[in-house]
Amino acid sequence: QERFVESGGGLVQPGGSLRLSCTASESIYNIYTMGWYRQTPGKARELVARIRADGVTNYQDFVRVRFTISRDKAGNTVYLQMNSLEPEDTAVYYCNPWPAWGSWGQGTQVTVSS
Repeated sequence: QERFVESGGGLVQPGGSLRLSCTASESIYNIYTMGWYRQTPGKARELVARIRADGVTNYQDFVRVRFTISRDKAGNTVYLQMNSLEPEDTAVYYCNPWPAWGSWGQGTQVTVSS
């Protein structure tokens, strides 16, 4: 059983929006900080945004203002609302604790193209 299952990706035009979901196989209540990451072919996986259990968020400069990370405190889901998408946002998106540890899920493909 995968620790995390990401969903919500797809093909969207530049300027469009997507909402990604990350469902954990077990409670993430005790995982203090969760993160969304992304990876493109030939490049290392990079952190996009993270959220602490107390709701404090942090974003990389390249997504600041456009993306919003949130978490369901009562459950086991982390979300990434992505607005004003750009072709450079095309990647496979993953979630994992921050700092990352353990296995990764399959990710969800986001493609921004006209």
